[in-house]
Amino acid sequence: MKVIITGATGFVGEGVLLECLRNNDVSAVLMVNRKPSGIQHPKLRECIVPDFMELNAVKSQLIGYDACFYCAGISSVGLTEEVYTHITYDLTINFAKVMLSLNPDMVFNFVSGSHTDASEKGKIMWARVKGKAENALAKLPFKAQYNFRPGFMKPTKGQQNVKTFYKIIVPIFPLLFPSQSCTLQEVGLSMIHAVLKGYTVRTLEISDIKRLAVA
Repeated sequence: MKVIITGATGFVGEGVLLECLRNNDVSAVLMVNRKPSGIQHPKLRECIVPDFMELNAVKSQLIGYDACFYCAGISSVGLTEEVYTHITYDLTINFAKVMLSLNPDMVFNFVSGSHTDASEKGKIMWARVKGKAENALAKLPFKAQYNFRPGFMKPTKGQQNVKTFYKIIVPIFPLLFPSQSCTLQEVGLSMIHAVLKGYTVRTLEISDIKRLAVA
């Protein structure tokens, strides 16, 4: 299959990208990034898009793909709800609609977060906005659409974009809180398997991600 990945210069996106590059079921990968990644691989191409609201100039490069792994995102720390909503909801939904118009048989996988608020009414801002994005994506007529809600994620082999905090806590967090953590290898594999095999629910919690990764 041919996959589009957003956010490959970030922690989650880089991990998912590396799993796609290692996987024999993935024949081609297109990174859609806001800035160059510097990553090179025989089955990898890159498309630079500074603003995900402005995709007209690159539409021809986005045609012919079976799946989109939307890993772009940002922490809500220090952001107003308006700014966070634009980044997490507006950009995501616009990108998804363009993907759907160009690739109507596409599977769209969205990286959400553990404890996302699907009611959109809770007190935690980021959880409400993520829930709003999940709900809007569910209404788009993709071949299939899945929301991935990983908790703490252990970096995958070969990752460069790993913050010092993660390097310190990686050895102990999964041991202390196994039900709240998974590996980025599991996230990447579960995304690939969701396209190839499907899954029984649209929203995948940590236990679902682990289960689908070995399916």
